[in-house]
Amino acid sequence: MSETGEPGVQQQIERNFQWNFIVNTLDGTSYWFGMSFISATIILPLYVSHFSNNPLLIGLIPFLASAGFLVPQIFVANIVERAPIKKFFPVNIGLFTQRLPMILMAPAAYFLATSQPGLALTSFFVLYTWHTFGSGFTVVGWQDMIAKIIPVERRGRFFGITNFIGNGAGILGAVAVPFILTKYTFPLGYVISFAIAATLIFLSWFFLSLTREPAVQNSKAPISQLNYMRSLPAVLRKDRNFRMYLLAQIVFSLSGMATGFLAVYAVHTWNMPDAQASGFTIAMQIGLALSNLFFGFLADRKGHKLSLEISLIFSFASLILAILAPSPWWFFPIFFLRGAVNAGTFISSISIVYEFTDAENRATYIGLSNTIPGIAGSIAPLVGGWLAGVVSYQAMFILSAITGLISWVIMRFMVRDPRRGQI
Repeated sequence: MSETGEPGVQQQIERNFQWNFIVNTLDGTSYWFGMSFISATIILPLYVSHFSNNPLLIGLIPFLASAGFLVPQIFVANIVERAPIKKFFPVNIGLFTQRLPMILMAPAAYFLATSQPGLALTSFFVLYTWHTFGSGFTVVGWQDMIAKIIPVERRGRFFGITNFIGNGAGILGAVAVPFILTKYTFPLGYVISFAIAATLIFLSWFFLSLTREPAVQNSKAPISQLNYMRSLPAVLRKDRNFRMYLLAQIVFSLSGMATGFLAVYAVHTWNMPDAQASGFTIAMQIGLALSNLFFGFLADRKGHKLSLEISLIFSFASLILAILAPSPWWFFPIFFLRGAVNAGTFISSISIVYEFTDAENRATYIGLSNTIPGIAGSIAPLVGGWLAGVVSYQAMFILSAITGLISWVIMRFMVRDPRRGQI
């Protein structure tokens, strides 16, 4: 059953559409603006590199970003699926599981980074783990809420406009971070960046809490968590197209082994200072902002499958450039492409899943589509860190590029567009 099956629900959704569009756009804008000050691809690896040059520790950041955000989702999908109000999860639970650790990150860096560096590094990973897993436990509710309050034909532009404004504001953050890191000695520059990020991320929670969501009861019979988990293989067996989509996403997640190492590789290869390397964030934010608009409107018109195919090609191209790069300046277009990849995969990986199923099973499909590739994506940066340490960064980039190209082949030739029913 869809949300429109209950009397008055569709009217409530349409009546509150403009309000929900605005407050959720403000939520996304504030969130992505804040995240530009603590980029997991650039800023956080640079921060950790002050305490250790061990590639496995650097690789732990994208590992946590992936594992924490993606792996828990299938374990909460059963609860989310039956909740009449989905925003309870990102608003009520997310305040403590997702936002609070970000608020604590700045004081931890301020009080520990110079006096007790070992404890500072430990506290960073504890807080970042808390944040990422907290996000993973609440994001299914957020995605299900967005699918409920934003009609299918307007989701692409919603995500595109929201992320365009947020990442456009993030360009200001990307410009500010090199200035902050240059003006203030370690760790004060990072403390300021973390504090700004925490303020904006908390502001995004406030806007999210203003969402007007109608209550909808799920008519499916309640099922225990154990029986729910046992039922998941049957879901995959009966939906071949969704299985092929998951396979493409799993392989693409494995290609993400290089993501957290690009900035660190440039710093180590060409002896760049943190302030200069953090300037890569500007290129990435520009790529994010422009590509969010492009992919948002493209997906509404041509479907999310095409957007994903283009994103996978951009990912492959960025890694080829990293392999061939003769100077650090090449990393500005590389990070522009990484921004485009992040934009396209974020918008369309979220939205295409809504089109594989109906409202009553949507949380299950969301959980499967994130958790299964998330397991592969969690392992990938650790493999990448090991390979970079044992062989070389370039060998790891080559393997990542080959894996990414395979994911494009699967997506292009083995997945039908669920919106159109054709390849």
